[in-house]
Amino acid sequence: MFGERLRQLRRERKVSQKELAEYLGISIRGYQFYESEDNEPNIKTLLALADFYGVTTDYLLGRSDRRD
Repeated sequence: MFGERLRQLRRERKVSQKELAEYLGISIRGYQFYESEDNEPNIKTLLALADFYGVTTDYLLGRSDRRD
């Protein structure tokens, strides 16, 4: 669920994986691991993603379908 939501939000904003990785200060492969759900972000990164997309962490984690 988390990876799907990340991919959907990134495509909606028309942002590349490389741009997101740079924003987060991680490698592109590190970001790709989030979308493929091979790895999970730490809390700091999760909050940065929620802030970037303007959604709640619960939405990113699939605990809620409400974005705000």
